[in-house]
Amino acid sequence: MPSHLTTSTNNQAATPATGYRDLLRIREFSGLYVSFTLTVAAGALSGIALGTLVDRQTGSPFLTAVSMYGATFATVLGALTLMSVADGKRPRRTLLLLQRASLAGVCAQAVPGLPLAARFALLLALGLFQSLGTGARLGLLAEVVPVSAYAPARSLMNVTSGGTAILGYAAGAVLLRHAGPQGVFVVAASLTAPGAAVVAATVREHSVRPTRRPGLRQTWRTNAELFSHPGRRALLLALWVPNGLVVGCEALFISYDPGHAGTYLAAGSAGMLLGDLIVGRLLTAGRRHRHAFALRLLLAAPFLLFAVHPPVPVLAVAVFVAGAGFAATLPLQEQLLALTPEAIRGQVQGVESAGRMTWQGLGAMIAGGLAQGLGPGPAIALAAGASLAVTLLTRRSRGARG
Repeated sequence: MPSHLTTSTNNQAATPATGYRDLLRIREFSGLYVSFTLTVAAGALSGIALGTLVDRQTGSPFLTAVSMYGATFATVLGALTLMSVADGKRPRRTLLLLQRASLAGVCAQAVPGLPLAARFALLLALGLFQSLGTGARLGLLAEVVPVSAYAPARSLMNVTSGGTAILGYAAGAVLLRHAGPQGVFVVAASLTAPGAAVVAATVREHSVRPTRRPGLRQTWRTNAELFSHPGRRALLLALWVPNGLVVGCEALFISYDPGHAGTYLAAGSAGMLLGDLIVGRLLTAGRRHRHAFALRLLLAAPFLLFAVHPPVPVLAVAVFVAGAGFAATLPLQEQLLALTPEAIRGQVQGVESAGRMTWQGLGAMIAGGLAQGLGPGPAIALAAGASLAVTLLTRRSRGARG
């Protein structure tokens, strides 16, 4: 068996740590966690600052939306080109270099009078750095926590990400009034810098890595191997497409009911946080696995109600319940981890994350296109129905292969 396909039992031999407090007592995990939190906060601030700048200069809703969410499309560039660096011989050093590159990019965005073309080029570069950094971070995560604690660790990071993003956007809106977009970029940079410092101070180097040199050819070779495995291929489709289509449903809230869109968005966020807490913290790995399919159905089914226009409280409850279904990603990610050789975990998890983010953007585009011809309510229901169909098809595909 090639060296990059061998697996290690180091994590499995460690004492399981399934509680959030237990995880935070692990020095390396706490470093990755704090760095991740600061990165999410900086990303939220940068997004609202850039979106405001673009809106003021162009008045274009399309360009404004691209400026705020275009980095998610750039993440696929990392997955297709250089994601193998996430499994290089020195992943800690790789993560630190990528965080420093991100810091330089955010600082450049703070330069007054920078042309929009340069800002969008920086946006693509930052998306690429984010993609590769995610792969390196998740590869390290799989090595610093026991296998049994991987889902709770991802759960804690998901919960923190959602809460930090909400607080980041709220803080960004306040800072814009007093400091302007350039001032917000400076604050974002001031959060990015300590994120790299924390990793440098807490995370050691890990070297259980492939012997072949990372690069474009290695990325393609590993990606081909990844998608040639029926089980991994079905898991990736299950992680990407249903979630992306449901995000497309959420993208139509404003078009469906501008006066109550905030209520629906808040309900969905609350449901997502609660779902991650319950599934990641309270359920065992076996129970997560058994309930994964039900959670995936729960993710989309409530959105079918938008076709019949029930009262606002009914829809708010439906969106809250559906939000909990996003926790289905946790058991699916556990299964993907179990099917992935340890030496390529960083790249595989980076590809999974990049694909999921890209499909969220595609889901919004698909739902928006449907709404142009059918109206928001029917488009939401149709996208939800497609999400359910993909869930059923991927389950049948995986079940047929055992």
